[in-house]
Amino acid sequence: MRRSHRFMALAGAAMLALAACTPSGSSSESPGASAGSSAASPGASYTPATVRLQLQWLDQSQFSGYYAAEEQGYYADLGLTVEFLPGGGTISPQEVGSQPDGPEFTIAWVPKVLQARESGSDLVQIAQMAQRAPTLSVSWKNANITSPADFKGKKVGAWPFGNELEVVASATIAGLKAGTDYTRVEQDFDMSELIAAKDGCGAAQSDCVDVAEAMVYNEWAQLLETTDPATGKLYQPDQFNVINYNDIGVAMLQDSLYSRASWLAEAGNEDVATRFLRASFKGWIYCRENPDDCVQYALDHGSVWGKGHLAWMMNEVNNLYWPSPDGIGALDPDAWAQTIETAIAGQILKAAPADGAFRTDLADAAREGLEDATGTDWTKPTVEITPRGE
Repeated sequence: MRRSHRFMALAGAAMLALAACTPSGSSSESPGASAGSSAASPGASYTPATVRLQLQWLDQSQFSGYYAAEEQGYYADLGLTVEFLPGGGTISPQEVGSQPDGPEFTIAWVPKVLQARESGSDLVQIAQMAQRAPTLSVSWKNANITSPADFKGKKVGAWPFGNELEVVASATIAGLKAGTDYTRVEQDFDMSELIAAKDGCGAAQSDCVDVAEAMVYNEWAQLLETTDPATGKLYQPDQFNVINYNDIGVAMLQDSLYSRASWLAEAGNEDVATRFLRASFKGWIYCRENPDDCVQYALDHGSVWGKGHLAWMMNEVNNLYWPSPDGIGALDPDAWAQTIETAIAGQILKAAPADGAFRTDLADAAREGLEDATGTDWTKPTVEITPRGE
């Protein structure tokens, strides 16, 4: 297989883990909560801090809320200077963020960080940003792949570096073993190998997959932005079968914010983290209300994608964040439990995480006094696909 140049465990155990991981300092009297209350005070002064944010991927609308916090002055208002560290390629955010001299904040997917914690990482989740998971597995209609059980005998595209976990876990839960029941292909971060399989993907073909992994905000759009040579028109959604892992109950939480427990334990850093969260939350609220501005911020940060593609992405990312019934950055216990159940049953994790995998006090403090932090009234608008994402 080619290398890219890139369920059920007991729900009770997962819920116990959720309760156990909530620190006793999650009241308004904790240092972080005090910082959050201070952050809400007009005219307050702050100790300046420069921090780094490791992105999950390359600069794009997936991170526009953070860009907006910079562009709108929310970080600066709270005494922060933020350096953005793009991901992509062979960069593993959870590995970078786990280093003793690593960035103060890291965006990464929950299961890959929990894997890292089993290996000794002290990364702790301080906010759950995306409330829903964006992973899809996409195939042509004629492949008749409508569930992970249908991966049997097929060439299944999945990315490396921990980005493949929902795909491989769902196959394991369906009773399939890679290399025996299906062929796992280390897929490129595009849809070219699926397009090559339009007329079927034979075992001897090297550059094709029967089913490809895609993010709803990125690769799915890439596919729909491509012209079908048979018709001269763009590919249409009804030409494909799409497995949405949310719909089949095995989705795992993705974009979350992490810090190292050792860094948070240092004097003043809970205050810095609370300020960073508050400004970032405000940035995401801004992008909910002003998506066009946030598309431009992604372009200004050097995104390689065209404006049309970034507009689709911004809309779909907003749909992952909003509405957030308990407030932006809140961790939904049911979504956490499903993540743990899926990861254990899918042989991604050995056991439910020990205490300390997450804390909620800093995000609770950072949300204090924020206007419309739930987005309850937000509804997803329609964004048109543009050829080549232009």
